[in-house]
Amino acid sequence: MHLIQDVNNAVPLLQVDNLQIRSPEQILVQQLGFQLHAGETLAIVGESGSGKSISSLAILGLLANNLQVQGRAILDGQNLLSMSQQQLRQIRGKKIAMIFQEPMTALNPLHRVEKIIGETLLLQGWSKAKVRERVLQLLHDVGIPEPEDKLKRYPYELSGGQRQRVMIAMALAQDPDILIADEPTTALDVTLQAQILKLLKSLQQSRQMAMLLISHDLNLVKRYADQVIVMNKGLVEEQGSVEQIFNAPASAYTRELLNHNFGQALVKTQTEALLLLDQVGVLFPIKQGLLNRVKSYVTAVEPLNLVLDQGQSIGIVGESGSGKSSLALAIARLIESSGRIVLQGQDLNQLSEKALRPLRSEFQIVFQDPFSSLNPRMTIEQIIGEGLGLKAWSKAQIRSRVEQALSRVELPAAFMARYPHELSGGQRQRVSLARALVLQPKLLILDEPTSALDRTTQRAVVKLLRRIQQQEGISYLFISHDLQVVRALCQQVLVLHHAQVMEFQDTEQLFHAPQTEYTRQLIAASQY
Repeated sequence: MHLIQDVNNAVPLLQVDNLQIRSPEQILVQQLGFQLHAGETLAIVGESGSGKSISSLAILGLLANNLQVQGRAILDGQNLLSMSQQQLRQIRGKKIAMIFQEPMTALNPLHRVEKIIGETLLLQGWSKAKVRERVLQLLHDVGIPEPEDKLKRYPYELSGGQRQRVMIAMALAQDPDILIADEPTTALDVTLQAQILKLLKSLQQSRQMAMLLISHDLNLVKRYADQVIVMNKGLVEEQGSVEQIFNAPASAYTRELLNHNFGQALVKTQTEALLLLDQVGVLFPIKQGLLNRVKSYVTAVEPLNLVLDQGQSIGIVGESGSGKSSLALAIARLIESSGRIVLQGQDLNQLSEKALRPLRSEFQIVFQDPFSSLNPRMTIEQIIGEGLGLKAWSKAQIRSRVEQALSRVELPAAFMARYPHELSGGQRQRVSLARALVLQPKLLILDEPTSALDRTTQRAVVKLLRRIQQQEGISYLFISHDLQVVRALCQQVLVLHHAQVMEFQDTEQLFHAPQTEYTRQLIAASQY
């Protein structure tokens, strides 16, 4: 579904020439150039750390002060790269809007949805009634059900997919000419990814809006982009039309990016049960009134049963809001739940927080959004080693264990002195994994651990998780909307839809003979 238009002679909305970004230590991006025309989608793809996101941030003047930017980015005859911050504020949102990769960190946690989306309109003098009408329309456009119900919610009260859609609505509020979408569907399940991009595409066609799509999801790029730039370590590897890049890639690097083979999950062996869920369910209270009394409950997870053996992986799949993450948080005793959660013979739901604390090293969780789960004021060494501080170990012993953990996730020891903001999305996710593994848990709960990663890095992480499982017999609960990744790591799959179990069976059996139409749709949407 590509736009058919003659852009060769048209004046571009945005022209970037010889963009270079330099840190005090190295050149991060060099010789990047492109033209972006009205109604066109230009995708920038490449591995994590290749320079995709910082290139777009440079155009809007949003880079850290220690990074030096050279080149030209011409919009309406003016060079954005030489503008002051005051001048750029008149451009951001109105001329060029941006959807960021990690919505939980980009949305103000102190504001409700109505204010988050409508704030810029209020500042322009719109009436509250007109702003509410516009916000409701935007929420409807981005596919959020019951938008009136969401107006008063805070970001933490929304699912990952709902947060991402709120951010898209916020970006579209001022009808920009150019939309920079940095991984706009990262938090969404496969069935909703296409819906969001179809929405963005229809908005493009109706308003002749241009889109700069930054993504590691080559399936979506193939469907929705017109032109593609492939970046590798700050350099343009190749660029051209979607058909040219996908059908006749010129470089070995691009061919590797297009490789979708994740390998095979380990063969399941007969071992003893590590985790047993017996009628585990999750209800969220809805509070109202001045006294904040509980009025009713929303069912996040209907009571379910599950047995996870030692050394086994179970995938939990379903669309955004289906209850996947709520189940993960319940198992980790981070939210309340009903039923029995039995880990190595002990019911975690029956233990007080004090009694539970010594057991927490036995089960660890890796969250979907690594940036918000890593303390920005701590170094990587402090983040990974924090849990070891409870043990009677020397600093040298802790440092040695942190080095080992970094090595296991294929990061250099030199990263110990860095802070989270100095790492790419993929590197931050590896740090999150290292922090969990350093305690040598028997159960690892992985909540969308590869959703923010490019395909090459995803393959590396899946391979790494398989190796760790084979060597140490660790068990995984792997929550994901990416069925290709689940298939490569998990021996069984649990499918959730609207808080209910749709089916639970062996992975290959599920792919070959899905029991429900919903599962068939999920599988079809994930095929390349």
